[in-house]
Amino acid sequence: MDRRAFIGEVFVGMLAAPLIALAQQPTTIPRIGFLSFAPLSSITARTEAFRQGLSDLGYVEGRIDWRSADDQRDRLPALAVELVGLKVSLIVTAEEPAALASRKVTQTVPIVMAQSGDPVVTGLAASLARPGGNVTGLTTGAFELPSKEVGLLREAVPKLSRLAVLSNPDNPPNSTGLKSIGAAARALSLSVLVHDVRDASALAAAFAAMTEERADGLIVLPDPMFLTQRAQIAELAERARLPAIYGIPEHARAGGLMSYAADRTALFRHAATYVDKILKGAKPADLPVEQPTKFEFVINMKTAKALGIIVPQSLLVRADEVIQ
Repeated sequence: MDRRAFIGEVFVGMLAAPLIALAQQPTTIPRIGFLSFAPLSSITARTEAFRQGLSDLGYVEGRIDWRSADDQRDRLPALAVELVGLKVSLIVTAEEPAALASRKVTQTVPIVMAQSGDPVVTGLAASLARPGGNVTGLTTGAFELPSKEVGLLREAVPKLSRLAVLSNPDNPPNSTGLKSIGAAARALSLSVLVHDVRDASALAAAFAAMTEERADGLIVLPDPMFLTQRAQIAELAERARLPAIYGIPEHARAGGLMSYAADRTALFRHAATYVDKILKGAKPADLPVEQPTKFEFVINMKTAKALGIIVPQSLLVRADEVIQ
C-alpha cells in the first residue's frame, strides 16, 4: 500500500468513527404520558421495570410525563385530558381504570395498557387478537386466575366451606372474576359471600361482616385501591383469623397469606416493547393484546403461623417465593 492510499483509509476511518459512535447512542424517547390510578409510590417496582424495559431496547428516559390519580377515580379523566394536551406521542396506563379514562378522552393517541383485567369485557379491545381502535397492551389473565385461587385456598384450608370475596364493583374486570370464583366454588360445594367495597373507609366494616357470617376463607380480587391499602387489608384479615389469597403478589409480601397472579413487573417491562413498536410506526389496532406467560405463587409462612395454618408440602414445592 502506498503512502497516499494509507492516509486516505485513515481519513475515511476517522470520519466513520463518529458516525458509528452516534449510531450506538441510546435513542431519546419522544414525549410520552404515563397514567396511574394508584399512587406512583405504591407501584415503584413496576415503574422501574418499565424504565428498565425501555433501557433494554436502547432508549434513555427523555420526556415521560408521570400522572397519578392517587386512588381518586374521578381525577382520571382530567389527568388524561392533561396528557393529551401535552401532545404526547402515546399514553401508557398502569391499570384498567386509567386505560378506560384515557380511551374516553382520545381515540387517536395510542394507548398502551401495561396491565388490564379483561379488555374485551370492558370494551377496550374488540378481541385480544385484533384489538382495533387505539388501545393495545397486556392483560393479567384475571378472567381465569380467580378459579385457580379457589383451589389453592382450599388446599391450604381443607375445611373451607364459607368463602368470602372482597371486590370493588367499580372495577369492571371484577365481574368476570366473580363468575370464575362462583363456578369453582360450586364445583367444591363452597358458599360464596361477596363484599363490595368502593372506598378504603368501608374495609373495616366489610371484615366485621365476614366475621359475623362465619367466613373461613377470603379471596381479594385485584384492585388498585386494595393494592394501596394492602397493609391494612392484611392486618384486618389476620385480626379476623381469615386465611386469604390475593390476585396481586404485593399483598402477600405485605402480610397476606398467599397470592397467585401474573408477574406484574414482567408485564410492565414488556409494555416497553409496545411503546417501541408504536414509536416505530405500528398501529395499536394491529398489535394483539398479550396474555401473561409468567405467574407468581407467593406464600407468607409468617402469616400462616400467626393463623395456625400448616401449609401442605404440596403447596410449598409449587411456590415461587416463600416468605419466612
